Amino acid sequence: MAKFKAAAVFSSNMVLQREKDVKIFGGGNNGDTVTVTFYGNTVSARVREEKWCVMLPPMPAGGPYEMTISDGKDTFTFTNVMVGEVWLAGGQSNMELELQNCTNGKETLQTDKNPNVRYYYTQKNCVMDEKFFADEENTGWSEFNSESAKCWSAVGYFFARELAAKLGVTVGIIGCNWGGTSASYWMSREALERDIDTKAYLDDYDNAIAGKTDEQLKKEYEDYIEYDKAWFAKSQEVYAKNPKASWDEVCEYCGPNLYPGPLCPMNPFHATALYDSMIKRVCPYTIKGFIYYQGETDDNRPNTYFKLFKALIQLWRDDWGDDELPVIFVQLPMHRYEADPDHKHWCVIREAQMRVYDTVKNTGIAVIIDCGEFNEIHPKNKLPVGHRLYLQAMYQVYGDKSIDAFGPIYDKAVTDGEAMRVYFRHAENGFEIRGENGLIGFELAGEDKKFYPAKAAINQDNTITVSADEVKEPLYLRYLWTNYSEVALYGKNGIPAAPFRTDRNDG
Repeated sequence: MAKFKAAAVFSSNMVLQREKDVKIFGGGNNGDTVTVTFYGNTVSARVREEKWCVMLPPMPAGGPYEMTISDGKDTFTFTNVMVGEVWLAGGQSNMELELQNCTNGKETLQTDKNPNVRYYYTQKNCVMDEKFFADEENTGWSEFNSESAKCWSAVGYFFARELAAKLGVTVGIIGCNWGGTSASYWMSREALERDIDTKAYLDDYDNAIAGKTDEQLKKEYEDYIEYDKAWFAKSQEVYAKNPKASWDEVCEYCGPNLYPGPLCPMNPFHATALYDSMIKRVCPYTIKGFIYYQGETDDNRPNTYFKLFKALIQLWRDDWGDDELPVIFVQLPMHRYEADPDHKHWCVIREAQMRVYDTVKNTGIAVIIDCGEFNEIHPKNKLPVGHRLYLQAMYQVYGDKSIDAFGPIYDKAVTDGEAMRVYFRHAENGFEIRGENGLIGFELAGEDKKFYPAKAAINQDNTITVSADEVKEPLYLRYLWTNYSEVALYGKNGIPAAPFRTDRNDG
């Protein structure tokens, strides 16, 4: 017999989405009738294919309330349930980065009192075995306190804290993220197969496991885990002696680093790995929308990211049954490791993210180009990231057009003699230049597409004129087309101008 239960994402302390039909779902025995009582509503549904789902009508924000769920034999009671706003926080390590590890995180945990934020952490396990389901039953929503919130997403928390204060309601965050993950890991096989470019992520996995038995794959992965543990222990010896040791020095002492290990069903780092084991475990919990911070791991195929990210958005919206579901995402900040050349592949990811914002409805973009750290892929100051996501949500989703949510965004550029004049959206209030080096970051090229650093001057009409002595007939212009540099150009609201190039065929 199937076990009667609600999905693990339902528990005491949970937050339900206000002012929308709310789905409550779980598993049970075929033919049984499941009844849910909440906020004066009683709704029932019959179990089919060992699954049940009921729909509660829209409710205003409030609480705490009590919910009961019964199949006529067993009854569950969830207490301290709030109705408010619910957002899913998706992505990789910069969304995952814990509150206790961010700038001022430990202080925030001690000083914040009753921020009206709650959190559900989707368990990180890609192998859906008996242990998976046993562990999942022990997950649940938690309220904020200095202990429970340590491992919450810092970005998710700062976003939710500000939103809760502004809206005056409880905000729930569903943390569904994992460091080092490609967008393809969070997608279904069917979605990736629809385009030859996104199918390449599947091909990597299928080719890696072809011809191998389950036993072989399991042994290869277990051997890698043991090797990786030993490698990490040896690397700590190197860093203990020399905290500034280069990657090459570490590998010389420890041997090659084999991360992320062999592709196989036990390894979470492959296409589709986290779709069923994480996304589908919380879908279709009723939410307001998604916040998303990801893209770093997809820099190996930057020219595919536009298609990949659009496909992910459409898939998640399809899964939740809502083509209008908002997606507010982070544009990648500056980043480059000291030992790496400037591959300019993060530039293409950032461009793809801006293209998605410009072409996909009900999206918002948090420009954080100034929030990166040199030689560190995990910048620790997450407060401005959460704040800019909040601004986008207020403007795009909650309709507060008085919110100053944007820095300057490229609109068009026209040739003006030996210069080019750049027009921006969201620059009506003018610009601010920060740093000691003036208005840097612009480059011009002529027909040969050879770019030169350019001089830039702000005009009275809030356009910018760009020129370079080496380019007498400018055809191409780009701004901050680099993986890492100083950021100088901001709007008056302190949000930086987004990077851009005038033509994707610039080279």
